[in-house]
Amino acid sequence: MTPGEAPAVPGRHATMKQPFPMIPKRFFIETFGCQMNEHDSEKIAGLLVHQGMLPAQSVEEADLFILNTCSVREKAAQKVYSRLGEVKGRKRQSAGFIIGVVGCVAQQEGREMVRRAPFVDLVVGTHMYHAIPDLLDQIQGSGPHKIATDFLPEQAPVEISPVVRQTNFRAAITIMEGCNKHCSFCIVPYTRGKERNRPASIILEEVTRAGDLGFTELLLLGQTVNSYRDPENPRTRFADLLAAAAQVPGIRRVRFTSPHPRSFDDRTIRVIGEIPTICDQVHLPLQSGSNRVLKRMRRQHTREWYLQLTEKFQTTGRPIRFSTDMIVGFPGETEEDFEETLQVVEQVQFESMFSFKYSPRPFTEAVEWEDDVPEDVKARRLMALQQMQRRIQMKLHRERYLGRVFTLLVEGPARDGTKRCGRTTTNKIVNYPGDEAAGTFVQVRITDVGPNSLVGERVPDTKGEQEDSWNANSR
Repeated sequence: MTPGEAPAVPGRHATMKQPFPMIPKRFFIETFGCQMNEHDSEKIAGLLVHQGMLPAQSVEEADLFILNTCSVREKAAQKVYSRLGEVKGRKRQSAGFIIGVVGCVAQQEGREMVRRAPFVDLVVGTHMYHAIPDLLDQIQGSGPHKIATDFLPEQAPVEISPVVRQTNFRAAITIMEGCNKHCSFCIVPYTRGKERNRPASIILEEVTRAGDLGFTELLLLGQTVNSYRDPENPRTRFADLLAAAAQVPGIRRVRFTSPHPRSFDDRTIRVIGEIPTICDQVHLPLQSGSNRVLKRMRRQHTREWYLQLTEKFQTTGRPIRFSTDMIVGFPGETEEDFEETLQVVEQVQFESMFSFKYSPRPFTEAVEWEDDVPEDVKARRLMALQQMQRRIQMKLHRERYLGRVFTLLVEGPARDGTKRCGRTTTNKIVNYPGDEAAGTFVQVRITDVGPNSLVGERVPDTKGEQEDSWNANSR
C-alpha cells in the first residue's frame, strides 16, 4: 500500500461514518461514460449526503467537485484532463475548493493523475468509493493528494447503501462488477478487476425496496451482467435473478446492461421471452463481423455462432430488438474484414448501434500490436458503417413503429423544450406533445420517425404493456 492510499475495509458493507460539520459543505458530481458510472455517482452522492453535505447545481456553487470518469476510449481520458483544466480556475478562486477524480481513469492513471494535474486533491479507483468520506477528512486535516486505487480482495463488492437516485422512476442496481473475458482491446479488466458478484438475497431486497418506494423501472448493472452467479448459492444464475426481479411488486419494466454474447444461455433467453416485464430489447456487442478479427479480439465466438444466437432470441415467442457495439480499424483489419462486418449488420438489422474507431488502450494485449489501419481509412469505414446503420434504423422505424401505438415511460422534457419524451420497452425515445410528469406511463401513436428518435401523439390508454411489447411490434 502506497502513502495516501486508503486501507481496504474488512467485510462486505462500507462503514458509515457519522456526519461531519466541516467543509466542504456542497458537492457537484459530473459523470462521463456508461450507466454503471452513472449509478456509481448516485452511490457517491448518497455517501456525501449521509455526511451532511448538500448537492450543488453547478461547479461554481460547490466546495467539492468530483469527476467520475471512463477510460474505454482514448478520447474519454483526454476529455477528463481537458475538463480538469477547465475546473482548475475555480480552485484559483477558492483555496478550499477540493477536486476529486474517481472511476476508471482514476484507476488507470493513479499517481500519474496528480503528476499531470497537480491541483487534483483526490484520486479514487473503482473499488474504493466507500473510502471517500475518510479521504475527505484526511485532505482537510493533513493536505492534498490522497490516492486510493487498491483492488479489494473481497469476493463481493463493498455495499454502499445510501443512494441518491437521479430519477423517481428508474432504479439502477449493481449485481456484479468486473470482467474475466480479457478481450485484447479492452481496458475494463484492468480498471474494474475480476468478476465479483453480490448476493442475490441482498439484490432482491434492494429491488423490493425500490418497488415499495414507487420505482417502476429496474436497471440491472454489471460489466458482464449476464455472467452473474450468486456467491451464496452458485446454482443461482443470471436467469434466476432476472426472473425473480421481474416479479417484484411495483416493478413494471426490467432492463440489464451490459451483457457478453457468450454468457447468454438458453434459460436466460427463455426467461426474456416468457416474462413480459423484462424489456424486449437486448444489447449484443459484436465488435466485428469478421472471424479473423474476432479471433484477434479474443471475443470467444465466431460470426456464425453470433448469428445463431440472434436466431435463438427470435424463437422465444415475442420479437426481441437488438442493439450492438462495433469497432472499425482494429489492427490487421482488411477491406474484406470490414465488408464482412457490413454483411452481418445488414443481416441482423440492429435497431441501434454504438460504433467507434479503434484506439489503443494501455495495459491491453492489443496495445503492443501495430496500429496499422490509417486514420483516414478508419474514418472512411466508420462513416460507411454509420451510414448503413442510419439507413437500417430509418427502415425499421417505418416498418415497426410508424402508425402503431406504444406505451411510454415518460422521462421528462424533450430536447426542444416544448414536448415531453418517453421510452418504449424496446428503448426507443419518443417525443410527443403533453405535460405528464416523469414516471408516468402513457400511450402514443407514432406519427413520424427519424433515424434516432420517434414522434408521437397521445391516445387513450386502452391496452397494457404486455400487448404493447408482445403484439404491436410484430404486426
